[in-house]
This record gives sequence, structure tokens and C-alpha cells, in this order.
Amino acid sequence: MSPAKRNIPLGLWVLAVLCGLLAPAARARIESELAPPDKRKASVEKATALAKRVRVAPLPADLQDPYAPPGFDRTDAEEAAAAAAAARQAALLNPGATGPVAPPTDRQLLESIVAKIVPSGSLNVGGNPMLMFGKRFVKIGSHFTVTYKGTDYDLVLTDIDGSNYTLRYNREEITRPIKPGK
Repeated sequence: MSPAKRNIPLGLWVLAVLCGLLAPAARARIESELAPPDKRKASVEKATALAKRVRVAPLPADLQDPYAPPGFDRTDAEEAAAAAAAARQAALLNPGATGPVAPPTDRQLLESIVAKIVPSGSLNVGGNPMLMFGKRFVKIGSHFTVTYKGTDYDLVLTDIDGSNYTLRYNREEITRPIKPGK
């Protein structure tokens, strides 16, 4: 008998064993992942209620358009004239009121900001003096941002001389003593 004829019964025997092992899995009942209709009923009713269209009440006829308020088409000159007229009218109605407060100068801003800055000390690293703010070190010429009354200001450390430091904001400079933090 040739070797190929001997292998056919062996191949059939392996196929029969595999079919026997896989048969229980093939006969197993497959469970549905869908919930029964009585359990789905509450979800379907809720979805139906959410999907219903509701009539929206109409907007009032005298509603102003927020994207084109009255006077939006005025030129800058007309707008400035209207603002001046409103200011004159307000001054006539309330004569004791003062005018608008002038914005602070750079010097006043710098003095206010520096009063809030408290360096914790200074040190020399390789002959370069540095100012310490907690764990942060600032060297001479460095820019750093300080937030004061909700606005960010760019300050420059221009000098450290012994126990004093100098800060610059725009063209204004101010020198203060280094007071170690608490």
C-alpha cells in the first residue's frame, strides 16, 4: 500500500476527532444581546417623548438684533459726537459728578506693582547677581510678567546692587530694597 493511501484514514480520523470536539460548541444556544421587549418599553417611551417636536413661541416683534444695535451704522465721528452729547447730558443732570478717571501713568503703575513684589533675597552665581522670588531666580536683564488687577505687565530687572534692586516698566525705573520674605 502506498504511503498516500495510508494517510487518508489518518486524515479522516483527525477530521472526525475535530468535529467531535467542536460539535458541542456548534450546538450551544446563542443568547441575544437585546433585552426583551417588556424591559425595553420604558426606554422606548422615554426616547419617543424626547423626540417629539415642541412648538417654539414666536419672538417679540420689537426685539433688537444683538448683532446690529441701533446706531451701529454710524461713522466714528457721529459716534464720538453722540458720546460727547451723552456726557454733556449726564453732566447737566448730575452737576456734582466728576468726569472719568484718568488712567494711571507708567510711574504710578510701577510703584503700585513694586509695592506688591516681595523678593526673598539675592545671590551671586558665578559673579552674576540674581534676585530670588521663592524658588524662582531672575537675573539682570530678564523680563518677567506680573499680573496686577487682572492685567499682565512685563517688567525688566535692570540692576541688583547690594541690598537694592531696580525694575523697569516701559521707560520708568524704580529702585527698592530687597526685603527677605516672611
